[in-house]
Amino acid sequence: MNAPTDCAPATAAAGTDQLALAVIRGLTALIKAQMPHARDIRLERLMRSAGGLSRENWRLDASWVDARGAHSHELMLMRDASGTLLETERDREFAVLSALAHSDVPAPRVHWADPDGRYLGAPSIVMDRVPGHCDYLVLNSAAPLEARLALARRFLDVLARIHAFNWRATGLGASLGEPPGKPSSVELAHWSDTYQRVRLEPHPELDYIHAWLSARAPEAEHVVLVHGDFKPGNALVDGGHITAKLDWETAHLGDPLEDLGWITNPVRRREHQIVGHWEREQIVTAYRAITGRVVNDDHLTWWNVFSNWKLAVIQLTAIAEFVAGRYDRVFQTPAWLYRPMFQMMERAS
Repeated sequence: MNAPTDCAPATAAAGTDQLALAVIRGLTALIKAQMPHARDIRLERLMRSAGGLSRENWRLDASWVDARGAHSHELMLMRDASGTLLETERDREFAVLSALAHSDVPAPRVHWADPDGRYLGAPSIVMDRVPGHCDYLVLNSAAPLEARLALARRFLDVLARIHAFNWRATGLGASLGEPPGKPSSVELAHWSDTYQRVRLEPHPELDYIHAWLSARAPEAEHVVLVHGDFKPGNALVDGGHITAKLDWETAHLGDPLEDLGWITNPVRRREHQIVGHWEREQIVTAYRAITGRVVNDDHLTWWNVFSNWKLAVIQLTAIAEFVAGRYDRVFQTPAWLYRPMFQMMERAS
């Protein structure tokens, strides 16, 4: 849930910040370990940008010389924060982005990963800096309706490309694990484990919704590469075009309806939809036309409910991290999500 981009103004300059100096030292060591023949390594204009909820974002310019000549890159370093809302693995994220490098999916090119924080003090990944800006509410900006609808269709086209990506041909399965037999049950079990670990008090409503999800977990008609957090705020847009899809930390193999359920989730409609023009019906119709896939409405509703249940668990994680002193942002309890989940469950019964 982060973005290698200029989503917010950069903060302190490198030379006056001890953390930035440590980042420079760590990144230099990482580059030397990854490219032992590189020399004249220069890391300049390091600045910290406002990161997402789980990671720090650092922008910098890097140059070095090796046997092939001189190289220079505008880079983004994504470094795990001390308090995190998601437990993810940088080597898995690196594998996904490496596999996508020669696909038609717009994604940043990755250079190096420090999956255990050996060099940078926390798990990190380094990638190219891509032009563009990110805006969670770009589909509901002041831009003309036609421009926003065109961008919405481009977002859906990118989602379809991700789902069409031949992960088997690239060997990505070796990094992400065997395809799940029943993705809905696997994802529910994963987030259920997190729920049991982070909750600090009883939440009978979430327990009831969990029982409903468990009893109705649907089969998947396809197993695809799932982004896991597909939204406009996790993308870069430049001149009405999507230059990069970001934040692949939760990517996995699963049911394509998981991503589709996230963007048709009524709770997040301001991010993903345009009222009266690009809502659930239009999105599903367009997705069917692009992919040729059948979208079972009951299955999609299950994933809508799951999306909100997952979001509730993430909020409980934030509360637990705050109480533990590892996170400095206060989150409200997820009670506000109960009503929309119950309403969707009632309509599905």
